[in-house]
Amino acid sequence: MTDSPKKYGHWIAGAWHEPEQGHYQITNPATDEAVGYAPEGHAAEIWASAEAARTAFGDWSRTDPRQRAAILERIGDLITERADELATLVQAETGATMRVAKSVQIPAAADYFRRYARAALEPDTVPLAPHPAPASPLAGGGLIGAAAVRRPLGVVACITSFTFPIANLAGKVAPALAMGNTVVANPAPHGPLGCLALGPIMKEAGLPDGVFNVVTGSGPITGEALVAHYDIDMISFTGSTAVGNRIAVAAGGQMKRTLLELGGKGAAIVLEDADEKAFKMAVTAVGLTFSFHSGQNCTTPTRMLVHRSLYEKAVAALTKHARALKVGSPVDNSTIVGPLISAAQRDRVEEYVESARHQGARVVAGGERPVLKPGFYFAPTVLADVTPDMTVAQEEIFGPVVVVIPFDDEDEAVRIVNGTPFSLYDYVFSGDTVRAWHLASRLCSGNIGINTVQRPPEAHFGGFKESGVGRHDGSFGLHAYSELQSVVWSS
Repeated sequence: MTDSPKKYGHWIAGAWHEPEQGHYQITNPATDEAVGYAPEGHAAEIWASAEAARTAFGDWSRTDPRQRAAILERIGDLITERADELATLVQAETGATMRVAKSVQIPAAADYFRRYARAALEPDTVPLAPHPAPASPLAGGGLIGAAAVRRPLGVVACITSFTFPIANLAGKVAPALAMGNTVVANPAPHGPLGCLALGPIMKEAGLPDGVFNVVTGSGPITGEALVAHYDIDMISFTGSTAVGNRIAVAAGGQMKRTLLELGGKGAAIVLEDADEKAFKMAVTAVGLTFSFHSGQNCTTPTRMLVHRSLYEKAVAALTKHARALKVGSPVDNSTIVGPLISAAQRDRVEEYVESARHQGARVVAGGERPVLKPGFYFAPTVLADVTPDMTVAQEEIFGPVVVVIPFDDEDEAVRIVNGTPFSLYDYVFSGDTVRAWHLASRLCSGNIGINTVQRPPEAHFGGFKESGVGRHDGSFGLHAYSELQSVVWSS
C-alpha cells in the first residue's frame, strides 16, 4: 500500500501554515496522477510572508558575512544529502527525465548555495580616489574621501518558472541571502513542491525564521498580490515575457527594483565554412532542444539558420537525430524525451505545428502526439522550408520543436536572428572562430555561444529586448541584489 500524496502548507516565518483556502493538486505530467497538494494562496498569507521577511531583514542584513556564508554552505550540503528525495519529487511534478533531475536540477541548486557562500565574503566596498575640494557656500574646503558600498535591497520576491524549479529558485535566493536580503518565494503553480521542501532544509541549516518564506497558488493572484505588497523591495522573476511585462508595470508604480529573465527564441547560425566538427556540434546543440526537458527551456536554439550550401544536409541530419530520440516515461533511464508540463502546453505546441503546416512549412519529423497514454507527450518535431515571418519562427513555442531556415550571406542571417522580439541566447557555428567572434558583435543577444552550448558558471546571464532586464550568475548576480550607496567624508 502506497502513502497518499502529501498536503503541504505555506512556509512562513520558519513554520508550516495551513492554507485558508485549501489545496490544489499537483499532477505528474507522465501519469496524470497526483504528486501532492500545494497550498492555495490567500491575500492574508501573502501579507504574513512579506511581513515576516520585513521583520527578519533588520537582523539578517547586519549578520556577519562569515555567518551568512556558513549557513549558505550548510544549505548546499543538506541539498546534496537529500538529493535522491528532492530529485524524485521534482521529477514527478515537472515531468523531467530522472537523468535531468538527478544530474542537473539538484546539483545545480546545491552549487548555487555553495557559490554564494563564497560570494558573501566578497568585498562590498570600492574605495574612490580622494578629491581636493575648494570652499563653497555649502561647505569648507579640504580633501574629500569617498567609497561606493553595496547594500542589501530589503525584501526580495522570487517568482520562478516550472522548469528547473529548485535550481531556478536557488539561483535567486542564494545571492539575495548572501547580500543580506530576505526572501518571499512564489514558485510556478505547476512545480511548487520541491521549492516548499526547501523551507525545512533552510531552517535546519540555521537560517533564521522569516529570512526565507514560500507561498504558492494555482493562479496569478498570489504573484500579483506579492508584487503589489509595499513590503517588497525587489522582484526577481523568471517566466514569460507577457507576465514579465505586467510585473514591470506594477513594479514601476512603486519604483521596485526588478530582475526579469523572460522568453527566448534562440538561433543557431551555421556558416558555410563550418567544418565537420562544427557542423556536428551544431546538429547536437539544436538537437538538445528536443531532449532537454522536452524543449521547455528558454536558452535552447529553436531556430537553426543554415547557409544554403549546407541546408539540406542539416535538415537530413536533424531529422535523423529527432527520429532516433526515444519518447516515453521519464523514469525509464533509456528515455530521452519526456512529457510536456501539462495538457494545455501540449495542445499549445500542437497548435503551433498545425499553424506552420498551413503557412507552408514542411514537417520532416514528428508533428504529432505519439501513441503514449497517459501523459502529455509530443513527438520531437523538425519543420523545414520555414520563412522568418512564420509564427513558428517568431514566437517561443516551449516544446520539442525546431525550425530550419536557409540563408545566403551573413547580412541575411543577422537580419533573421535579430528579427524577433526575443534576444536571450544565440549560437554561431563556424570553422573560423575569429569570424564567429566578429559576427557575435552584430547579434542583439545577451548571450552568444561559439561552437558550444556550454556556459561557465561565472558568466552573467540575461537578455536584451523582450528577453529581460538585468543580469544574474557569478558576481554579477550578487550585484543584482544590492544597491550602491556613496559614503563621503572630509579629511
